[in-house]
Order: sequence, then structure tokens, then C-alpha cells
Amino acid sequence: MILIAITLQAASLGATNYAADAPMTVPTSQPSFADEFDGKTVDTAKWSYDTSYNARGWFNNELQYYAADRPKNARIEDGALVIEAHAEVADKARFPDTGGQRYTSAKLIAKKRLGYGFYEIRAKLPCGRGAWPAIWMLPIGDKWPDGGEIDIMEMVGWDPNVIHATLHTGAFNHNKGTQRGAQRTVPDACTAFHNYQLDWQPDTITIGIDGRAVMQVRNDQPGGAAAWPFTTPYDLILNLAVGGDWGGKMGVDDAVFPQRMTVDYVRHWARQ
Repeated sequence: MILIAITLQAASLGATNYAADAPMTVPTSQPSFADEFDGKTVDTAKWSYDTSYNARGWFNNELQYYAADRPKNARIEDGALVIEAHAEVADKARFPDTGGQRYTSAKLIAKKRLGYGFYEIRAKLPCGRGAWPAIWMLPIGDKWPDGGEIDIMEMVGWDPNVIHATLHTGAFNHNKGTQRGAQRTVPDACTAFHNYQLDWQPDTITIGIDGRAVMQVRNDQPGGAAAWPFTTPYDLILNLAVGGDWGGKMGVDDAVFPQRMTVDYVRHWARQ
């Protein structure tokens, strides 16, 4: 896919703003991977539940316990995936691998690793203070941030409707304040579905919303893999975190829970 008439703000080494505005065209062929969430339960042939850090506690000082195959936290409802976070104690009696968290939620990872191509995830987001929904991608086995991270969509409930698209690498990441990304306000992100999109090409990554680019980053900076590790398939992740260094920056309002991220579908068109 060729993006035309793209306008990028001037970006120097270490710059964080890679805002873009250009059309993004969804392929007309059948996706190579998709879940329309039209079954009765989460399809565990396509998705796994990540519970690996429940006992130790999750990254970024997040506060949630991620449940596995628990409909209260992840279920199919009205033809969509619902990931729902609750303010409830994850006690040992119900959750043997608990770290004592006071919130429960879910984190799903696509079992098929996905690489170059066009992605579209249609979702409606939670806006309660303390909620931190994300649609993102990570490689397997690489120490963060060396293997890279692609954040197709992140939003924090204390700053509702502001959608962030971001890339992290060894050379450009939030620990250094050099992560490359952009943001866009979507006034009804929490009350309506929107299409969160990624066009991942060998030397260009473009992230957009509803057919318009939000951010574009090119493989044009020195540093080799530290600047551009995006050369192998990644895991596609859907999760709703609670609190944490960013999501909990303004605290967590227990009164607004439960909070839910609703995903209408996930589609990927592979490109060699």
C-alpha cells in the first residue's frame, strides 16, 4: 500500500513526534488471520491468556491480576470480545497464582505470530480513571526494549479519548524519553467503535484510526537493530491494565469499575 500526500512534522534523532495525516486503505482481499468473535466463547485455538506475572506483579507497577479463561474478565458478548476489569481482591482461594492484586482483568495474545501487513482492530474503549487499555505487539524472547514494541492503540482513563500510537526500540524508548509516536483525540472513543490500524512494511510503520494515519516512522535512523528491530513476526496483544506508572498517574477510581474494552473484530492481511 502506498501512502500519498503524507505530512510529517520534522523529526530528528531522538524526536518523539512523528505525527502523520494520510489515507490508509484497507485491503479488499480476505484476511490471512481474523477473529470476528461470533462464537459463544473466546476461541482458544486463536488466543491464549497471559498470566505469567500474576504472582510477581506486572510491569510498570500495574495493579491488575490477569485471569485465565474466566468469563467475568474475558467473554464473547453480542458478537464481540469483552475484556472487563473489576475492582475485586484476587485472593488465594479463587486465584492460586495471585500476587494479592485488588483488581482482575484479562490479557489475550494471538497464538499465530503476525508480521508485515495491514492490521485492523475495531474496538470501543473504557474511560474510567485507572483504566489502561492497549492493542499492541511484542516479539518473543527479546529483552525489552531491544526487540521492539508496536503500540497500535493505548489510552489512559484519566486522559480519555486521547489515543496514542507509539514505537519503542533499544535506541528509542520511554526510559530515554525518545520513544517515537503521536497522538490523536477521538471524541467518542469510549462510546463508539473505531478502527485502529497498522500498516507494517519492511522499512515503514504507519499507525492510524478510521482510515487516516496518526503516526509514521521510517527506517531512516542510524543504529541498526537498536533503531529498527521490526524484522520478525510479533505477538498481537489485547489487554486492559489497571493503574500503573502511566495508567494510574492520577490514581484509580474504584467507583467507576467494572470497566470494559469491547473488540468487534481483529483482522490481519499478511504481506511478504
